[in-house]
Amino acid sequence: MLEELEKAAAELSAKVSYESLAATVGIGGLCRVKGEYRIIVDKRSTARERVAALAQAISNLDYAELSLSKKVREVVDFYRNARARAAG
Repeated sequence: MLEELEKAAAELSAKVSYESLAATVGIGGLCRVKGEYRIIVDKRSTARERVAALAQAISNLDYAELSLSKKVREVVDFYRNARARAAG
């Protein structure tokens, strides 16, 4: 799943990097740097946390046209739907 999410991010022109992040930042997320999307993930995170960070970040982008496996699409959709529910 992690490799597929990294590929999806690349197809969406979002650069993925693994860096040391402060504990207060969490496991990472999506940001824009000089007009380009970046997904920064804590390099100390587990594989499961990396999948969650990437899926959550991708859920903020227009991923509808991407060819994703059913499982990966379900995970990304989960985060998109969770954000929509939280927004009320």
